[in-house]
Parts: sequence; structure tokens; C-alpha cells
Amino acid sequence: MHNVSTAAVREAALERLWGLVLVLGQLMQSGLAERGITVARAHVMWQLQLDGASTQRALSRALRVTARNVTGLVDGLEADGLVARGDHPTDRRATLVSLTPKGRALAAAMSKDQGEFAQLLFENMSEREVAGFTKALDQVLDRLAKLMPPS
Repeated sequence: MHNVSTAAVREAALERLWGLVLVLGQLMQSGLAERGITVARAHVMWQLQLDGASTQRALSRALRVTARNVTGLVDGLEADGLVARGDHPTDRRATLVSLTPKGRALAAAMSKDQGEFAQLLFENMSEREVAGFTKALDQVLDRLAKLMPPS
């Protein structure tokens, strides 16, 4: 690589990232489809698992999607028995969305799948290699975050 320009190395790295995005996206979609859920609905469930019960407005901000989009996603998840809407304890105008027991079980299963997938992906890499890879990805993600429009 000594004769390859810095620009060419960076472009090759970006090509690998695009390939990674495509493959991971396809694997995620097929894995979630096996569980009967879409990627968008899974994002709502992950957010609820992270934050606990949330208003639809908070979900909209966290997921960087419109309130109307969140309403549709929550409607579908509620119809499937994965989330429930309930009264907000301090704001009569707001509704809290939370995972149901069925939703918590599915979120736990998805989390377990993620751990197993991480083990599979990185099992032949040393801890140092994984740490270096993670550090490089963190730098890329930080750069991308700075390019994102404000929400």
C-alpha cells in the first residue's frame, strides 16, 4: 500500500463501509423478518428497551422520524401485542408507550441474537484487534454525527 495514494486508501475504506452497511442491513432484515418484525418497528422496540416507557414525542425525537411515523409504528406494534399505550402519570395530554411482556421477551431475544452475532463476527480477532476496529468505527461515527442535520 506504500504506492497507493491516501485518497485511494480512503475511497477503498468507504467502499468497504458501504459493503458492510449492505450486508448488515440484509442480515438484519432477514433476521427480524424471521421474528415477524420490520427494521423500523425493531428500532422502536430497542428505544423502549433502552429508555423504558416513553411518549411518542420522545420516541420521534430519539428515532429522528416524524410523529406521524411513530404513530403508525406504535399502532402496528400495539396490534401485535408488543407495546401498550397508557396514561402518563403527570401529563394528562400525553400517552406513554411501553413494551408488553411479549414485547420485552422479543426485545430480549433480539438482544441475545445480537450478542451471539457479535461472538460469531469477532471470534477470530484478538481483543486488541476488536478494540482497534471499534476505535476506528467510533471516529467514523463521530464524523458522521457532525454531518447530520440537527433534529
